Amino acid sequence: MIAKFSHLCSLKLFQQQLRVTALSTCLRSIRPHSTAVDMDKVYLRHAQNTEELHITFRYSNKELKLDRSFNFCRRMDERVDEALSRIRHNVEKELSKRSRKKTKGAPAVVEPTPPPNPDEIIVALHRDGSEEGILGITFAELLSDLANVQLKLRVLDTTFDVVLNEPWTGALQLPSSMMAGCLVYPLKLELQFASRAHSSGEWFKATKPASGIFNEQTKWEPCGKGLIYQVAPADIGYHLKLVVTPANESGHSGPATECISKLPVQPGPGACPFELRQQYTRQPLSGTHEIRVVSYNLLADLYADGDYARKTLFPYCAPSALKIDYRKQLFIKELVGYNADLLCLQEVDLKIFEHDLQHVLEHTFAGIMTPKGACAEGIALFYRKSRFQLLHNYVLHLGDNISTLPIFASLWNRIKHNEQLAKRICDRSTTLQLCLLQLRETDRYVLVANTHLYFHPDADHIRLLQIGFSLIFVEHMYRQTIKERNISSQNIGLIFCGDFNSVPECGIYKLMTEQFVGTDFVDWRSNAEEAVTDVELRQPFMMSSACGTPPYTNYTTLFAACLDYIFYQSDCLELLQSVPLPTVEELSANEAIPSVTFPSDHVALVADLAFKSI
Repeated sequence: MIAKFSHLCSLKLFQQQLRVTALSTCLRSIRPHSTAVDMDKVYLRHAQNTEELHITFRYSNKELKLDRSFNFCRRMDERVDEALSRIRHNVEKELSKRSRKKTKGAPAVVEPTPPPNPDEIIVALHRDGSEEGILGITFAELLSDLANVQLKLRVLDTTFDVVLNEPWTGALQLPSSMMAGCLVYPLKLELQFASRAHSSGEWFKATKPASGIFNEQTKWEPCGKGLIYQVAPADIGYHLKLVVTPANESGHSGPATECISKLPVQPGPGACPFELRQQYTRQPLSGTHEIRVVSYNLLADLYADGDYARKTLFPYCAPSALKIDYRKQLFIKELVGYNADLLCLQEVDLKIFEHDLQHVLEHTFAGIMTPKGACAEGIALFYRKSRFQLLHNYVLHLGDNISTLPIFASLWNRIKHNEQLAKRICDRSTTLQLCLLQLRETDRYVLVANTHLYFHPDADHIRLLQIGFSLIFVEHMYRQTIKERNISSQNIGLIFCGDFNSVPECGIYKLMTEQFVGTDFVDWRSNAEEAVTDVELRQPFMMSSACGTPPYTNYTTLFAACLDYIFYQSDCLELLQSVPLPTVEELSANEAIPSVTFPSDHVALVADLAFKSI
């Protein structure tokens, strides 16, 4: 508890009497990174909509053998004199501790340096040009006028300038796994009063000293600039250090913060099959009406990190190759190398989207993440900013909406009487992303759909209904777009990507490519208790599968088949190329996938499309 004290008129009196307990810790002792705090500044940080005030300064005195950064967390409604008392108490404690500590290896006769008399430890806050201490007001009152007043903080023999809300690095952490040939970037980078776009980074490398501890004598060799670094084969065996200087759009920069990797750079897995596929996508498409599309199920960490995954689903995969820190390096390298215009991704962990994909791709792509209900994974769509302008982003949570949206009434009324069926389909978290994009500097539009349908083996009827509802929604938005924007049907094309969990023999492929599934189709009876009767599906789009029907897009020891598709509107778009998929020999080289060279149990589909000439 913070003790409450009456106003004290004398700075000397409150220094002698006030003793309070508060959070006060040394930055360097608890954080995996260190900040090069200027020795002539006290940094105050107060974020909007919070009551916390963080105070940081570095005090250095060679005679007293003290060089330490102090960090305090106070409240805005606290009186300044109470916080000053806490600072003084901690400085006094640190000085006392240092004075009792003998220098290692020094003769026993060497007397420890006596600490200053407590009465001589002065900690005072005053305005520039005045020696009168500031007492009896809260930090909120003090800081309300800081723009017009320069404050000084005196700690013993040192006077600091007080600065408020300078760019700051709140947290910095490097990943535990770093491989040659892959990208490395901060696993965690929290900036305050700064932005990534304006902050800078410098990379260094060094081998760990024989002592096992990096110190001031360690020779760090510069190896890269920016917040993202392409790890080179020459870096294998070296530890990496990242130095981040936070800055904002006004040109102000704050103290640099550095972080050293816990482990050295490791060799990569060697040649990966996706690198052979990238020979077809070495350069981005240059034609104004051409579009490269990737659809890829990344295998969410949610389904790969656990005993069931390791022992049942993927027992053939080395445990280290199942870890997300390993896999994400490969699938990011794979995605970047396809030079795509559109990335439709499934099973994307929220943390991977926020901390990895967004930051690696942000210079080229804009991304949209759609979680599957309360699940920690979902679907994501990235589009190349130089090629597209986003006009609309629609999200359809099928389970929540199929019983309520008027456009679904006709189909819903045919199945709702089967309570078990209705409950099962409404309980699903299946989600559809639908984005309307305009090709820049053209009058061409694409409507891009991305989904991941329900997976259960006895659920062909559920998946068929899900795609039926999805296509009703897509058709509705397609016609509304044409009407609102007065677009010719030849100038807007539909691209529908995803993990459909459906083989080509099932009704989804038939509905997509033949536009019709009748009432007697076998999928309707995939679960006898939930059998769908008197339902047929139609859809108006002429669609083709860009990658055809390959034997496998998913390949594990428990199941292997074609489940993923890039469907495109063939009367509006044409196929320029489909990048060949890995061979069975490549997929089975380590029994199945995922493996040391395949980061997912699915493979990416890659196709180049173009608008047909009018």
